[in-house]
Parts: sequence; C-alpha cells; structure tokens
Amino acid sequence: MRPARCGQTPAHGQGEQNWQEWHQHYDDPGSSLAGRLRVVQRDLRRALAEAPRADGRLRLVAMCAGEGRDVLPVLASAGDPLVSAVLVEFDPGLASTARATAAELGLSGVRVRVADAGDPATYADLAPAHILMACGVFGNVTMADARRTIAAMPMLLADGGLVIWTRGHFPDDDRDPAQDLRAHFEDCGFEELAFTRPDDAHFRVGLNRLSSRRLFSFV
Repeated sequence: MRPARCGQTPAHGQGEQNWQEWHQHYDDPGSSLAGRLRVVQRDLRRALAEAPRADGRLRLVAMCAGEGRDVLPVLASAGDPLVSAVLVEFDPGLASTARATAAELGLSGVRVRVADAGDPATYADLAPAHILMACGVFGNVTMADARRTIAAMPMLLADGGLVIWTRGHFPDDDRDPAQDLRAHFEDCGFEELAFTRPDDAHFRVGLNRLSSRRLFSFV
C-alpha cells in the first residue's frame, strides 16, 4: 500500500477536506452519511457474530476511523469483553474525540492510534485482525491504490476474517466504482457476504470474508 494520510486526503473533488467539519453531517439523520452509518453499524453487528475468533478473542482494526462512530457505539452495545479494537486515524483532533468517546462508553479494550493508515508499518503489531474496517477510504484514494489496499488485506487478516468497506457513487462517475471494487475483492480471495446499494443514496457498503489464501492451483 502506498501511504495515504487518511484524515488529510482530499475528498471526491478538489481541495483539502476539513474532516472535522465533514463529520458533522453524521448529526443529520436524513443525510447520506447518516444512512451509511446505519448500514455499516448493522454489518458490524453481523461481523461480530460471525467473525472467527482466537481462543474466544476477537481483534478489530479500523482504517481511517475518524471519530469512531462506525465502531464505538456497536462495541458498547455488544458489551463483549473479549473484543479489542484499534482505531487508526491521522487527524489528532478526530483521534482525540474517538479516544474520549471510548472512555465515556467504558471501552477499555479500544485503542486509538494516531498514524498514517496507508503505511503498512502502522499495522505491523496489529495483524492478524478478525474484522477490518475500511469505511470512507476508497472514495478518497485512486482506484490503483484501492486495488493495492484490497490485495494487501489478506496479510492483515486471520483466516476467515471479515472486511467492511464503503464507496460512494457520484453523478460524475462514468460507472459505479464499487463494481470494480467488488470484482477485485473476489479476485483477491474474498467471498461477498453482503452488498448494500440504496436506490435513494450515493453510498455502497460491502461485507466480505477472506476465503482463500492460495497463490495458484495446477490445472
């Protein structure tokens, strides 16, 4: 993966994104971002129930986690002391908010790491994860970087590990980029468990399981 500083990368379009201001859209229940949040949290609840575990324990890693809204309320409601999580976020302000929220919710098993989510060294001591979150990532990097990231995910995951990912589809896209991502997940040995594409919103949410680590098979 080529380093991409999540929290600082420009969003769809030009110019530098104010990510703390962007997060305020979560507070509008009718916004597309709030709709995406509800779907991601639903899929995370499923992932917590279906992901493999190591001696009963489950490790979650969230790339570009922002304020942790995708993850923290779900972990708090699950109340599972055997689940631990690391939230990776480059923006110190967003990371501070996530850290404070985790403390308020009593999530002692959650760590927030201020680091570049596009740097493989960030995950050196975190793999293998049982759940990997890549929400708000693929719409802010090139398709080449997105494919490279998906290809690297098996190295970050335990056997049977799950990935939750998102991608937007904007009117100026020639085609839905999520379709290319779905195909690349399949090419990289992932089974698709769910794919949400609302008719009235621009977001897509995928849930995939790592099903194969084979490099090749003789025919």
